[in-house]
Amino acid sequence: MKRLYCFLAILLCGCSVLQAQRNRDLPFDTSYARTHYNKYEFMIPMRDGIKLFTNVYVPKDTSKTYPMMMMRTCYSVAPYGTDKYPYLLGPSPEFMKEGFIFVYQDVRGKHHSEGNWTEITPFIVNKKGTQHDEASDTYDAVDWLVKNVPHNNGKVGVWGISYPGFFATNAALCGNPAIKVVSPQAPVTNWFLGDDTHHNGAFFLMDEFDFDYWFVNSTNGPNKDKMPPLNAKYSDSYQFFLKMKTVANVNKEYYHHLAPFFDTVLMHPNYDKWWQARDIRKFMNNVKPATMLVGGWYDAEDQWGTVNTYQSIEHKNPGNENILVMGPWYHGGWASMNMNHLGDIPFGFNTSRWFQKNVEFPFFMHYLKDAPMPNLPEALLYDVGLNRWNTFMHWPSRNIQPVKLYFGENNELSLTPPKTIKSSDEYISDPAKPVPYEGGIKADRGVTYMDADQRFASCRPDVLTFSTPVLDSSVTLAGATEANLFVSTSGTDADFIIKLIDVYPDTLSNYAIDGKEVAAGGYEALVRAEIMRGKYRNSFENPEAFVPNKPTLVKFHVPDILYTFKKGHRIMVQIQSTWFPLVDRNPQVFENIYTALPQDFKKATIKLYHQKNMPSSLETGILPLDKQQVFDVSKEKD
Repeated sequence: MKRLYCFLAILLCGCSVLQAQRNRDLPFDTSYARTHYNKYEFMIPMRDGIKLFTNVYVPKDTSKTYPMMMMRTCYSVAPYGTDKYPYLLGPSPEFMKEGFIFVYQDVRGKHHSEGNWTEITPFIVNKKGTQHDEASDTYDAVDWLVKNVPHNNGKVGVWGISYPGFFATNAALCGNPAIKVVSPQAPVTNWFLGDDTHHNGAFFLMDEFDFDYWFVNSTNGPNKDKMPPLNAKYSDSYQFFLKMKTVANVNKEYYHHLAPFFDTVLMHPNYDKWWQARDIRKFMNNVKPATMLVGGWYDAEDQWGTVNTYQSIEHKNPGNENILVMGPWYHGGWASMNMNHLGDIPFGFNTSRWFQKNVEFPFFMHYLKDAPMPNLPEALLYDVGLNRWNTFMHWPSRNIQPVKLYFGENNELSLTPPKTIKSSDEYISDPAKPVPYEGGIKADRGVTYMDADQRFASCRPDVLTFSTPVLDSSVTLAGATEANLFVSTSGTDADFIIKLIDVYPDTLSNYAIDGKEVAAGGYEALVRAEIMRGKYRNSFENPEAFVPNKPTLVKFHVPDILYTFKKGHRIMVQIQSTWFPLVDRNPQVFENIYTALPQDFKKATIKLYHQKNMPSSLETGILPLDKQQVFDVSKEKD
């Protein structure tokens, strides 16, 4: 079976496989690390006696001392063995060539470490005695390292992507004074509200299906390294998951209750105390290290976590150095060796290597080696519409002017509220024929659906499409974004997906990327998209049924935006109720979807109102072009 992209995303975050992904582009092989570094393997004791496996690479040049760069991971610190070396040490080649002590640690309960693994381990306030969490494990590990690893200068930097980003967030909270700088990158933050497993309560089935089963193999316990192969072979994910029929059938036909976290998710269908205890944002007080949050606008996994972790640190630690970087990247794309385009969207230069050389490396060098502070703003955000970096003193910028894009008659999208007394559009949402998340036959999710051409959806009768006229000047949409949908359904539950799209001029010439010709004229590039499980419209803790055919406001957050729709383009918004198999199907009957039976899934008539007393809209902001500060990279492009 072809692995789902979530599996690739997992691997991107495991140091050994991330290195393997980069190998073809690196200017050296394992001989560089072998020639310049001595490798040690330690079992480092924690406060409760459990020992964590740790790889440490120390420069052979012992004429000076070095700071440490540390990553803690649940995805393996391979290669194991003191004679085995990776291709790359640290976040980018600059770190390895400069010289640091590199530390990679298997977290508690994973791979070669002892102890019991806990998903998104809750943070414990005022820990006593042997009480432990990921923050205390980080504290204990760093305390041991600075006392026992030769030639260290007592300074530590921590970074990590995705789940390791969650561990990096914990490092920022652990209170060890040796930790001077931390970079949580696409950090797992809340798996119910916006990261990975759920978005606004909607279950991301396709990603979880492969992730949860594979993940058990590396978890200490009776199933470690003993999981039978997942007997799921398919070339068309849409048909495969459609035939699966229900979420419950994942266990019946494939998992057989061998994946504990999948079962845990099914036991907690609402945002209960179990999920709430795992929202690390509640504990972001007293962050002492400098922090740099890094994420991608096209990150399908943890864009939510990046922005929300940044904002939580910012609000609770106003005097701390805290920077946000959002680039034109998929999950972990900023760590790749070549990100000059994403899917069909060209950037014009290698954005990832530019970031590594000019932002990430200088930032760590300042706090760990006393290099001059790089000239970085509070927020450095990439505008994909104009292919340029913008700088901000605050995010969201105080120059953003609130605006609403209203849906109207004749598929119109405008800044003018509707004046019509009675106006609506409707469609039939059929769970037996859900709207695919991307056009074509897909065996795995891939990395490009976040910016993919949406023309395949525009022609479907169960997708509502609204568009502005051709723009007579460029418009930059920016900041926090909310969907305000006045809707009704003939059922008692429904999902609502909103997609913001950049429609290219019909006259735009085709161009080629990686040998593929892109039909650019009329291209409908996805800019942002989000889903809301309707029963959570008023409370994620206490779901509510819809009253059939009664107009209801469904309001929900859409990921932040910075994107310029250029003159000659159009702004489009699509509304639909299925996004399959990215998200599981809603039976459109109010119930626990994780126990739904095949016969529970019903067609429903969905109506979207756009009239004077029910003005459905996408609420966002406009950033005037004369208020934008462009970060000049002309002399630094790779």
